[in-house]
Amino acid sequence: MLGIRASARHVCSGSRRSFVTRARPIPPPPRARPSLPARQPPRRAFAATAAPAKAKRFPVLRWAWRLTYISVIAGAGFLTFQIYELRHPSEQREPDPNKKTLVVLGSGWGAVSLLKKLDTENYNVIVISPRNFFLFTPLLPSCTTGTIEHRSIMEPLRNILRHKTVAVKFYEADATKIDHEKKVVYISDDSDIKGDISQTEVPYDMLVVAVGATNATFGIPGVREHSCFLKEVGDAQAIRKKIMDCVETATFKDQSPEEIERLLHMVVVGGGPTGVEFAGELQDFFEEDLKKWIPEISDKFHVTLVEALPNVLPMFSKALIDYTEKVFKDEKITVQTKTMVKKVTDKTIEAEVTHPDGSKTLEIMPYGLLVWATGNAIRPVVKDLMSRIPAQQNSRRGLAVNEYLVVDGTENIWALGDCSATKYAPTAQVASQEGAFLARLFNSMAKSQTLEDDLQRLQDLKPTATGQEEHAQLDAQIEARQKQLKRLKQMGPFEYTHQGSLAYIGSDRAVADISWLNGNFATGGGLTYLFWRSAYLSMCFSTRNRILVVVDWLKAKIFGRDVSRE
Repeated sequence: MLGIRASARHVCSGSRRSFVTRARPIPPPPRARPSLPARQPPRRAFAATAAPAKAKRFPVLRWAWRLTYISVIAGAGFLTFQIYELRHPSEQREPDPNKKTLVVLGSGWGAVSLLKKLDTENYNVIVISPRNFFLFTPLLPSCTTGTIEHRSIMEPLRNILRHKTVAVKFYEADATKIDHEKKVVYISDDSDIKGDISQTEVPYDMLVVAVGATNATFGIPGVREHSCFLKEVGDAQAIRKKIMDCVETATFKDQSPEEIERLLHMVVVGGGPTGVEFAGELQDFFEEDLKKWIPEISDKFHVTLVEALPNVLPMFSKALIDYTEKVFKDEKITVQTKTMVKKVTDKTIEAEVTHPDGSKTLEIMPYGLLVWATGNAIRPVVKDLMSRIPAQQNSRRGLAVNEYLVVDGTENIWALGDCSATKYAPTAQVASQEGAFLARLFNSMAKSQTLEDDLQRLQDLKPTATGQEEHAQLDAQIEARQKQLKRLKQMGPFEYTHQGSLAYIGSDRAVADISWLNGNFATGGGLTYLFWRSAYLSMCFSTRNRILVVVDWLKAKIFGRDVSRE
């Protein structure tokens, strides 16, 4: 038994050993991993080694572009606002019947400059003119060749008057007679359509005569019958039509060479800015348009400028006169100075030419178109008024006025522009400054009258004042009114400030004689031409005119001028 148990114990212990030896080895415990920091956003591998950013080139140009961009946006916004204001005038008040009646005759430079700056609250204003628009005359020569359309330089008078604070009456009529003793203006409706009443009279308390002047023919036979003038819109339209009429007639079948040469000879009489600019515009029209579309006239078209004085543009400096004549020579425009027209027929001009040695010969010039661009004459209504005033008997150029533009021999009539006789040249610049002066004068007169009435009222209140304090207040108010009145009555007489002279001479060149500090700055050429355009553009009356003129210039540059005949 003991042996069996011992053997059994031996077997069991052996079996345990064998089990232990066969048991799978226990793996070692895993190593503890080090704790990781919080997850960071991924970084670019090259961030640590990237080169510093290079500075952008041309910062000045970049800022200039930004400023230009902003300026264009601001300019467009301002332009839109101006057009909106022009198209939407505010309501006007009715004039006060107790105010004085101010009658303005004319719608030219002087009259419009006066109306633009006049405070219509102070007067009952009535405007009388045979045309219901203002014409920007410096660009009128450009209308003769189609560079600019005539309506682009016309500003309706109704537009100007509608933007005044108090309503202004306008009558489209001719002033036929002025009775300065009865203070009445007689007017007549000369339009094609007339009503039951076409003649009437307009009473006034104050009268401004700004009717301008008519064309002077100097008594030369045939000028009025056979020549074209250049003062009104109708004149420019007639010239434009006649230019193409001469060209088309010259190309008519079997036309003789002599007749072709005559028809294509364009003569301009007058060497002032108007005549010079028209000659330049006409030569440009031929070189840039007519020669392209009608090549058969390329060697026959000719422009001649005739001037009685020794040189053209007498108001310019000698250097600019020589430059203008040189440019005209290059453009093949003939300049005949010291040449006086004696007679004009339907086909020829008889002129007396003075030679350098003093001798004189009579020359006959055949022509197809004659443009008369010289001299001013007094209008009939002004001549009639001068005959009624004894103080005007010695005046020859127009209504003689004093330093405040009051017509000599009257107390309530003022004259300005080409119808007045002053020491200044009859130019648009002079008339414009005279109109602005009169506006300031009338505004001051109205304020002075208001202050005088107020002063009289305060003087009447003094006897009824009680107490020293009230007396002191009235004295202070009276003293203040007296000082204001003294300042207003210190307004000096009219003084003209010459700002310079400009003229276009063709081939995209111009001359300018500008007042600069205490002297003059004279220049001519292509850059002056750009200055000439910008100056005339800024002088246009309204934003509407400026936009239309720029559009016309662009049309002429891109598409050329129209060569059709109306």
